[in-house]
Amino acid sequence: MKTIQDISNFSSKEKTFVTIGTFDGVHFGHQKIIEKLVTDAKKANKKSVVLTFFPHPRMVLQKDSALELINTIEEKKTLLAKTGLDYLIIHPFSKDFSRTTALEFVRDLLVNQLNISKLIIGYDHHFGKNREGNIVQLTEYSHLYDFTVEEIPAQDIDDVSVSSTKIRRALHAGNLKTANNYLGYYFTLNGNVVNGKQLGGKIGYPTANIDVKEDYKLIPKTGVYVVKSKIDNNTVFGMMNIGNRPTVDGNYQTIEVHFFDFNQDLYTKNLTIELLYFLRGEQKFDDIDSLINQINKDEVTARDYIKNNITL
Repeated sequence: MKTIQDISNFSSKEKTFVTIGTFDGVHFGHQKIIEKLVTDAKKANKKSVVLTFFPHPRMVLQKDSALELINTIEEKKTLLAKTGLDYLIIHPFSKDFSRTTALEFVRDLLVNQLNISKLIIGYDHHFGKNREGNIVQLTEYSHLYDFTVEEIPAQDIDDVSVSSTKIRRALHAGNLKTANNYLGYYFTLNGNVVNGKQLGGKIGYPTANIDVKEDYKLIPKTGVYVVKSKIDNNTVFGMMNIGNRPTVDGNYQTIEVHFFDFNQDLYTKNLTIELLYFLRGEQKFDDIDSLINQINKDEVTARDYIKNNITL
């Protein structure tokens, strides 16, 4: 898959099959559309193209929106690269771009820039200024500009019964199993390991403090999770705490990971953490000894979960 920043940097003498969307989560519903795109394009000996936008339109048009995204743009690239897609075009979304009319969108972007042969879209897709474009207009423009349009039926999308909104709600509720099932992969957090207060090491549980730099990335419910990561090509498991550390009077949120059977300096490393299982919510304990006792229990539960549910 070739990634292109800005649609103006794309040119193709070959005809293309295209789908459009923000694809936050690249979940089962998205995968169904992209799978069809890739399959149909290969059969027709055409190139498959996903046109997506960043920042997310709601981040630009609704400045007060507290929208949190399931994927960072880098995570989205990684996920889409696994689909067999030929091109991913990430077009900058701005207020100026939002004023593009439906006709301009089709004529200037799809036809003139992408050299489109077929457009595959999800049910009830809208586009262009004030979301004025719809399947009716697309069909009219397709006759005018000689391309075909295929809308994924509502029934097919409903069969999957997945939406990015449902996944966000599940993650905020600590319903990790539902979120991961909808995604078709483990939800991840990515960031550099930064200096912490070293409290974990003092109580026998040294942690790597993860700094997620993208402020739009969704951070799930506070609490303790069973996790895994790849470090120097080795898979390691552990526990992760997301929270404010109320027992030690913490006043800001941290993401701390303790890896089992692991002793290596991770400072400054970039880690991708996969969230496997939600153990419990954040608690405030009466004292440090009570906290350590609970962490010991968490470790036993976490190791049992890994042993019984994960193929090593």
